[in-house]
Amino acid sequence: TLAVTRELTIEEGADPWYRATEPSQGALTDFDAVLMRKDPPFDMEYVYSTYLLERAVAAGARVFNDPRAIRDHNEKMAICEFPQYTAPTLVTRSAAALRRFVDEHGDAVFKLLDGMGGTSIFRATRGDPNLSVIIETMNLFGARSVMAQKFLPEIKDGDKRVLLIGGKVVPYCLARVPLAGESRGNLAAGGRGVARPLDERDRQIAEGLAPIVWSRGLLLVGLDVIGPSMTELNVTSPTCFQEIRQQTGCNVAGLFIDAVEGAIRGGASTRA
Repeated sequence: TLAVTRELTIEEGADPWYRATEPSQGALTDFDAVLMRKDPPFDMEYVYSTYLLERAVAAGARVFNDPRAIRDHNEKMAICEFPQYTAPTLVTRSAAALRRFVDEHGDAVFKLLDGMGGTSIFRATRGDPNLSVIIETMNLFGARSVMAQKFLPEIKDGDKRVLLIGGKVVPYCLARVPLAGESRGNLAAGGRGVARPLDERDRQIAEGLAPIVWSRGLLLVGLDVIGPSMTELNVTSPTCFQEIRQQTGCNVAGLFIDAVEGAIRGGASTRA
């Protein structure tokens, strides 16, 4: 598999801080590692890129995260494999089922399976006069699947991003604390990032998942945890490296590069 590439040289203290060569074409197998770190949306163009990268893996390229593992782990749906760590969750196209879920739990969050950055997230409560409109907007009158999750009031203390790198747990998380009157903590939605050490439940979830996801070729994973519950398992382009380092001194980017280099030296497959 060929790709258009540019060589970067870092120049510390310079402006700009890097120099780039002219584009050239080369084989992905010529590189020690290929990092699949394209931002969502997870649309069909993204899927096509994973097909191409899978051909590169078959030819001997080392790709992180593994392209097939990315496809296999939808960032919303993947949590359904681990109910011991999640709040009550439903995925359906049925308006009646979504309404029953809200009636049962009293307060719920609706999200699209391909959403990112807190976009298209609705909070729905029992007796809300707009509930039918919310459901119709989300499920397109039964044409689109929607994830419903029980609302977690602990969101007021932050939606925590817990990072797993190379099967190990980063000891700090970034709690994305919502703005006043807002129920979304995403930084893209105006949330304030506060770095914290992992608490006991954070670590229980992270240590339970870390070896599993790494065995599947997912070197970098970002778990979203609200209170005691995991709400998403992010595998495409997990962020919060910089904020954690700035506030704690923990060099998350360095841990990531060390893990990539370790996987290469150890001969780790991108699909164990």
